[in-house]
Amino acid sequence: MPKTRFKREFQDEAVRLVLTSGRSQRAIADDLGVNRSTLARWMAEHQDMRPSSAPPPNEDVMDELKRLRRENEVLRQERDILKKATGFFRQGGKSMRFTFIDAAKAEFPIQRLCQVLEVSQSGYFAWRSRPACQRQRDDLVLLAHVRSAFRESNGTYGSPRMTRELQDQGLPIGRRRTARLMRENGLKARQKRRFKRTTDSHHAFPIAPNLLEQDFSAERPNQKWNADISYVWTSEGWLYLAVVLDLFARRVVGWAVSDRLHKELALEALRKALAIRRPGEGLTHHADRGSQYCSIEYQAELRKHGIRISMSGTGNCFDNAVVETFFKTLKSELVWRTVFQTRAEARKAIGRYIDGFYNPVRRHSTLDYVSPAQFERLAG
Repeated sequence: MPKTRFKREFQDEAVRLVLTSGRSQRAIADDLGVNRSTLARWMAEHQDMRPSSAPPPNEDVMDELKRLRRENEVLRQERDILKKATGFFRQGGKSMRFTFIDAAKAEFPIQRLCQVLEVSQSGYFAWRSRPACQRQRDDLVLLAHVRSAFRESNGTYGSPRMTRELQDQGLPIGRRRTARLMRENGLKARQKRRFKRTTDSHHAFPIAPNLLEQDFSAERPNQKWNADISYVWTSEGWLYLAVVLDLFARRVVGWAVSDRLHKELALEALRKALAIRRPGEGLTHHADRGSQYCSIEYQAELRKHGIRISMSGTGNCFDNAVVETFFKTLKSELVWRTVFQTRAEARKAIGRYIDGFYNPVRRHSTLDYVSPAQFERLAG
C-alpha cells in the first residue's frame, strides 16, 4: 500500500473514531499516539464527513490501529513506572527496585515492571521468597518509632532531633540511619517564610543601653529575659503575639495575643511572666526599641520589680536573635503549616504549641536536644 494512501486512510479512521465513538478528541489522540492539534487539523479537513457516510473501516488500518494502541499502552505503563520509581532509583540497589515492584504490582504487570527496572522476574520472586534479614526487621521496628515521634512533633522534627528522641527511648540508632528511614518514607520537615514589620522605633520615648551585647548565655533561670512581638495571619486579619523568653532554658515564660499592636499587648505578656516566675534581683530584661517596650508604662513595670532594662542597637536584629529564632520556629512548625479561619482558632493553636509542646516536649539543639522544662529540671 502506498505510504500516502495509508496516511490518508489512517487520518480518515481517526476522524471516524471521533465522530462515531462518543469519546473525546483528547482520549482518541492519546490512544492513537498523535498530537491533539494534529487530530483537530484532520477534523477541520473533514468537516463534511458524517457518521452515516463514513466508509467501512479498512482491515489494514484497523490492524495498524490495534498495534499502535498496544504500543501506546506499553509506553504509558513504562512512563508511569519510571515516574513512580524515581525515588527508588536515587537510592539504588536491586533490593530497592524489588521493593518498588512489590509495592507497584497492583497497578502494573510484574513482567513490565521488571523489564523497565532492568531486573529479572526470577530475581524478584527469589527476593520475595527470602526471609527479611535482621537489619530489615530492625528497620521496620525503628520506622514505627520514627513515624510515632514525627507525628507527635507535628511533623517538625528533622533527623538530628529525631535521632536524639529515639536514643532517649533506648533505641540503638545513629543519625545516618534515621535520615535514611525518614528520607525513604517521605518524612521531611518543611519550612518557608514571609515577613511583616512589627517594630516601630520612631518615637520620643527614652532608650535604654544594650546591656546584653549579644551574650545570650545565662547561668540560672530569671537572670536574662528576652521579649519581642510577632504576627500570625488569619482569615479575620492579623493576630499579634508578644512573648517573654527566659534565656537560661529558652523557655517562654509569658505570652499574650491581640488583634491590635499596642503597648497593652507587651504589658500583658510581661505581667504573666512576672506572676509565674516571681524573679528576684539581678534580672535583665532585653527587647528591641519598639514603642511598646519603650513606653513609660512598660518601663515603669520593669523598674517596679527591680529589673534592669536593656535594648537592642538601632536596626540590629542580631541583638534579639534568640526570640527571633523562637518566632521562626513557631511559624515554620505551626503557623505556615496551618490556615487559621479565626483569631480565636489561632490563639488556641498557639497556646497548645507553647504550653503543650514547645516548653515541655520540644527538643532544642542549643540545650543538647532536651526540652526547656527538662533542662531546668536537670539544672535544678
